[in-house]
Amino acid sequence: MKNKEIAAIFNRIADALEIKGESGFRVLAYRKAARVIEELPQPIEEIAAEKKLDDIPGVGKGIAQKIDEYLRTGGMKKLDEALAGIPEGLLELLNIPNLGGKTIHLAYKELGVKNLEDLKKVIADGSLARLYGMGEKKVENIKKGIDIYEHAQERIPIAEALTIVEAVIDYLKQSPGIKRISPAGSLRRMRETVGDIDILATGDDGVAIIEYFTHYPGVTRVLAAGSTKGSILVEAESGERQVDLRIVPEDSYGAALQYFTGSKAHNIKLRSLAKERGLKISEYGVFRGEEKIAGRTEEEVYEVLGLPFIPPEMREDRGEVELALEKKLPQIVDLVDIKGDLHVHSQWSDGLLTLEELVEEAQALGYEYLAICDHSQSVRYANGLSPERLEKQIAEIDRLNQSLKGFQLLKGTEVDILADGSLDFPDELLEKLDFVVAAIHSGFRKNVTERMIKAMHNPLVTTIAHPSGRLISKREGYEVDLDKVLAKAAQLGVAMELNAYYDRLDLNEFYLKKAQEIGVTITIGTDTHHWGGLKMMRFGVGVARRAWLVKEDILNCFSLEELKKRLQEWRKERRRLIGAAG
Repeated sequence: MKNKEIAAIFNRIADALEIKGESGFRVLAYRKAARVIEELPQPIEEIAAEKKLDDIPGVGKGIAQKIDEYLRTGGMKKLDEALAGIPEGLLELLNIPNLGGKTIHLAYKELGVKNLEDLKKVIADGSLARLYGMGEKKVENIKKGIDIYEHAQERIPIAEALTIVEAVIDYLKQSPGIKRISPAGSLRRMRETVGDIDILATGDDGVAIIEYFTHYPGVTRVLAAGSTKGSILVEAESGERQVDLRIVPEDSYGAALQYFTGSKAHNIKLRSLAKERGLKISEYGVFRGEEKIAGRTEEEVYEVLGLPFIPPEMREDRGEVELALEKKLPQIVDLVDIKGDLHVHSQWSDGLLTLEELVEEAQALGYEYLAICDHSQSVRYANGLSPERLEKQIAEIDRLNQSLKGFQLLKGTEVDILADGSLDFPDELLEKLDFVVAAIHSGFRKNVTERMIKAMHNPLVTTIAHPSGRLISKREGYEVDLDKVLAKAAQLGVAMELNAYYDRLDLNEFYLKKAQEIGVTITIGTDTHHWGGLKMMRFGVGVARRAWLVKEDILNCFSLEELKKRLQEWRKERRRLIGAAG
């Protein structure tokens, strides 16, 4: 299946064209084709064999010819043409937040910048800021982007780490003698980015298991291979990633899993508690003197310390041990509690799936509902819906719902919050919707706090999308006072979104905790645009668990009937609250 190969080639062509100063239209055409092809559920080779490349959305005749050329010859002349004359280091610069192809083109042409080190030099000596159209503020943003980029290279996004570890574990489960196996470390605690990919296992023959591990199909290099430990480098989207495997005795598996899951602060707290009780806890077990009294399972490790099992996501020494001692540990939300997804895009705007395909994917996950929230008219680059097109979509959803049993599509929108805080659709149109997600997509440094608060004064707004605006690997986000926004949301009865897209995870765990403390309801939406995107819900739930959210905090945990009733009552209550607030 060459979908990802071809998508990567088209993205590379787009990168090269940007650096060469080509038109935005051509660049966007290649970017769109790359995104569509990468997310196709069917191998591109099969589509080409059926002579249906032209039927793929976003793939015109020219793109189709280039795909056919690559499939026949293994090469693409356009890629060679686009890359000709461009230093390799310039392409890397496109990965830096706040730095676009036009600026790279200018820096290359005027200052001879060919790589990241050159860029740092022209920033340091002030010559970049003196270029036409630049200035100190833009350069400062580029410096922040470099910091984000370099930090991101040191950390692995949770989605990438989970994809790797699950594939390796699935492979290892076929190894003769393997008994128990689990991810460990910050990955198991569902941190938004992780430093290491660690796996813990037990089995009859450690040497044989490690040997099997080193022959994983995606391995590029074996770093170490012993009787109890192994390390390999595997292929990944962003380059090679290291995976470490440790084999431990069966009767120490629980203690080792607890120890290597961490966090360090949580483990220190447990060791202190054990010491108070005359016990010693380590990766080998819990001991009273020389006698080992626990260690086979994590549950018994916590039990001998007088504690219930503490979920991995809570193990950060933020009061979880103290609550556990008082038998007050919250029953945090679980993925099985989620009844639907409350922010989904379709082919009506810039999504890849039809409404029918979204229904099929949602029902396969056991969901009761999806909120279809395509972009509004101002977001032209995302094929935002005009009022007329939204009216047609409403009619289409109503028609489709008539044929569904035990499942419903909610009529929604991701309506833009405009520069003055007004919404991109009139109220008489929003009244026809079940679910209104209000979002900022432009003017990230222009009165964002005030715009969000003004939007929240509209009683038809259900939730505020990705409230900080961050992209973990690319940008810091809006200039926004989230404490002020959350306080107003609590006052006006507006929900806040936890966007489960892995590079957003927005709100983060700290602001989610604040929202919970002041009574703000949370909605979780994957913001999915592509095949399989609904499965990103687990990343959102992981963050919710790290924030100690319970089912009652999250709107997605309501059944379909409860949700419909709640949304109807909510609008009435919001009108009352807004009137009282003045």
